[in-house]
Amino acid sequence: MDPAIIIPVSMFASIFGVFYLFFSTRNRERLALIEKGESAEIFKARLDRASPIWKVVLLNLGLLLIFMGISFLVGNALETNTVIPDEIAYLAPMFFLSGISLLLGFYLTKKLKL
Repeated sequence: MDPAIIIPVSMFASIFGVFYLFFSTRNRERLALIEKGESAEIFKARLDRASPIWKVVLLNLGLLLIFMGISFLVGNALETNTVIPDEIAYLAPMFFLSGISLLLGFYLTKKLKL
């Protein structure tokens, strides 16, 4: 069998397996609640408590892109003004500043009125 076909087939099989397990387990849980006579209201999202996830995604994505742009500027400054190799001069600020942006996004998300 060609090794190039094994990777897409195994990727499809694993994604299918994850979704199958998720939906079959969810169905079993709900059927067990119905058999016991319990209310299945815990699975319904309340509109008053539903958090607007798009605000969190946009905040974190915006911060990440801003800090990635800043990291390119810092990397360029490190490359031209120091003897640090090019790969390290660009990669180190990217990882450092993207981590800072995600932490800042986490703290700003906690302050949002969700």
